[in-house]
Amino acid sequence: MTARRADANDAIVGLNIRTHRLARRMSQSELADALGVTFQQVQKYEKGSNRVGSGRLVKVATALRVPVAALLAGVPGAGTPGESQVAGLLAHPHRLRLVQAFAQIDDSAVRRQLMLLTESVARLAPRKSDRARAARQRA
Repeated sequence: MTARRADANDAIVGLNIRTHRLARRMSQSELADALGVTFQQVQKYEKGSNRVGSGRLVKVATALRVPVAALLAGVPGAGTPGESQVAGLLAHPHRLRLVQAFAQIDDSAVRRQLMLLTESVARLAPRKSDRARAARQRA
C-alpha cells in the first residue's frame, strides 16, 4: 500500500482551518497545544502539505468551536459550492479584520459609503502584477 499524498482537497481543508483559527484570533501555537502537536504541524495542515486525518479533524473542529462540516466546506461533495472561495478571501488576517470591523457598523449609509470608498481605492491602487511589470521595465 502506498502513502497517500496531500491533494487539492487537503489544501481546501487547510485554508478552512486557517480561516476559522484567524476568526477566533487563535495563534498556530495555541491550536497546536489544543491538538497536542507542534505549531509546525499546524502550519503544514494550513498549507495543505500534510493531510488531516478524520480523528484529528474532529479535534481541530472542537478546538475551533466549529462543526466538522465547516472545515470541509468547499471540498467537492462535502460543502456548499463557493464556500472555499470565501474562505480563501478571508484567510488573510487583514481581510478578515476588515470584514469583522465592517460587520460592526450598524449605520447602512456609513457601510455603503465605506464600501464605495474601498472600491475606489481598489481601482486606483496598483496591482502586484503591475508593480512586477514596472520593476522588470526598470531593470
